[in-house]
Amino acid sequence: MSDDGAASTSPEVHGGTITTLDLFAGAGGLSAGLNAAQSSTFRTARAVEWELPAAATYTLNHGGCLREGRVEGGSVYAGDIENWLKEDDVPKVDVVVGGPPCQGFSTLNRAGVGAHRNELWRLYAQTVQKAQPRYFVLENVPAFLKSDQWNVFQRALHDGILRDYAIEGGVAVLNAADYGAFQARKRVIVIGHHKDLPPLGLPAATHTGAHRSLAKALDGVPLTVDGIGIPAGSIEYQGHELRGAFNTAELHFGRSYTQLSLDRFKAISHNGGSRSELPDHLKAPCWLKHSKGTGDVMGRLTWEKPSVTIRTEFFKPEKGRYIHPDQDRVITHYEAARIQGFPEDYRWVGTREQIARQIGNAVPIPLGAAIGRLLVDAFAQSRTRS
Repeated sequence: MSDDGAASTSPEVHGGTITTLDLFAGAGGLSAGLNAAQSSTFRTARAVEWELPAAATYTLNHGGCLREGRVEGGSVYAGDIENWLKEDDVPKVDVVVGGPPCQGFSTLNRAGVGAHRNELWRLYAQTVQKAQPRYFVLENVPAFLKSDQWNVFQRALHDGILRDYAIEGGVAVLNAADYGAFQARKRVIVIGHHKDLPPLGLPAATHTGAHRSLAKALDGVPLTVDGIGIPAGSIEYQGHELRGAFNTAELHFGRSYTQLSLDRFKAISHNGGSRSELPDHLKAPCWLKHSKGTGDVMGRLTWEKPSVTIRTEFFKPEKGRYIHPDQDRVITHYEAARIQGFPEDYRWVGTREQIARQIGNAVPIPLGAAIGRLLVDAFAQSRTRS
């Protein structure tokens, strides 16, 4: 932006690089997706992630390195965004991206756990105001559009701290499967633009009516697992010892199941079977009491269809339709990461649960790539006009 707040072409854009600020960055799925659009076009000026293992994962895959057992380098602030805004200078960047925590919005969060974290979207807006990007990308769960916070967010655009920005034509619930992802995952995408620039709109769907299947996602993955439990290994990150680092392909490990779970697996037919097939003595009491509600738990995935949404507890069969189509086990972390679109050499830090959260919270790589292509095209047109 120029000194008077008007949008201008930055030196970075002239050089062919688009600088980004990645908030609530997690394992870096959205940044990885942007770069999948066109290699090395995007450069992260700063990323902010409060969970230490996720920050280490981001660092290893986006500018950092592992040297003598320590994660070094990178541009990640590992801490709360509140503290970052107090301690650090917000860089001027071309694009701000991020997905504020969505637990409070989620329809699965009936108890309201984490609802106070919804206010973190305000800090996202404050950061946009300070960074003065050309565009911003906000992603969240569909329920966000029906929340009070969405109404407040819109007021911030009209007469608040985001009054220099607009979002016309840039808001929709998108299904990642329509963009080549291996799962049916619906997310709200909000793409804002500085008012001195034309609206960016939304990425054009590329796979509507031709969704990619689970079989394609897991092509070449062994049916048998490489052992029980996460592999051994530890690294140091910011003075803390953490599990890792593991390549995606090293996450093909299983878990120990109770006999009840094994009996349930065997009773559910291959390739798409569900808990409705279970005899009463294998059903949970709540399944016997309630005939309504979702049947998409304790069920098998289907080879010919996209996966269901990969959530943070995909390794628990009772949490969703996460049983392997043919094997008597749930999908592995490796398989979940493949469904999300992460490459084989992506590096992960954390425990079984921590890495599962990183995988489940990530924006599918193909959806991020579609957004990246939209941004690349916009900046290319800007360079042509300048």
